[in-house]
Amino acid sequence: MERHIVYIINPISGTRTKKDLRELIEKKTREQHIPFEIFPSVASGDYSFLHGYIEENRVTDVVVAGGDGTVSQVVSSLMDYKLSFGIIPCGSGNGLAYAAGIPKQPQKALDIIFHGKPVATDGFYINKQFACMLCGLGFDAKVAHDFAQQPKRGLATYIKEVVKNFFSASSYTFELSLKNRKFKTDAFFISVANSNQFGNNFTIAPKASLSDGLLDIVIVTDQSKLSLLLQTFRQVMGGVKLQSSSEINTKKGVIYFQTDKLAIHNLSEAPLHVDGDPAETPGELEISVKKKCFKLLHAVGVE
Repeated sequence: MERHIVYIINPISGTRTKKDLRELIEKKTREQHIPFEIFPSVASGDYSFLHGYIEENRVTDVVVAGGDGTVSQVVSSLMDYKLSFGIIPCGSGNGLAYAAGIPKQPQKALDIIFHGKPVATDGFYINKQFACMLCGLGFDAKVAHDFAQQPKRGLATYIKEVVKNFFSASSYTFELSLKNRKFKTDAFFISVANSNQFGNNFTIAPKASLSDGLLDIVIVTDQSKLSLLLQTFRQVMGGVKLQSSSEINTKKGVIYFQTDKLAIHNLSEAPLHVDGDPAETPGELEISVKKKCFKLLHAVGVE
């Protein structure tokens, strides 16, 4: 089948100039003799305006030049079509791209667009909001909310917000309900991960997979700040073993388990982020996997 690509460029993600990126996309796609069109991202996150274009032009691929949040919005709007989705990483974290073996260099990312392998990939819902990679409650979400208010983007700004929030961080109270278990915990943060990437090649859920039909739940419980650092480091390095949902020990510094569905009662109204973007804080969260709901172009050899 002849390919037809739609590119969506987020003009404000990351720190790279988008004029040079657009010129590179145009040059390299013409060299491949592939028809294409370029659209800017939209602040609303609703890409239903592309439905007619996709149908009329028999579009085969949609490529997002942006961060994880923009990717999730595009996939959510267009995943009912038979499309392959690609990523040119331009965000501050780019966790989904890195999990798929896509490098940050635009030229190399385009090589994967042209020659990569489409892999059926899971997503998940937080209430009615779709996510591709990760959502979080608590500390990391507070950082995401503060980061979104900064005039300057990029990793350095994100690290600055992490450090600033660390010293004032406090725990939140949650009640979690699983198929066979309900428990209450005080925690600095809860991460719900579909990917082993937190962003910038930082791993919060080492056993997570984009295509296993499961979500990895990481809960860093209330403890001293020194212990918080040490326990988080253990988790990142793969030193915390997965627990079965029936054997969860709420007294541990890190609770780590897998499930395809859970409910969280957000008793302290902890802030929420979805794929790195700040989201409205809900009191109740119903979270569930949507298995193999879209095809993501991976580097060959990366599953």
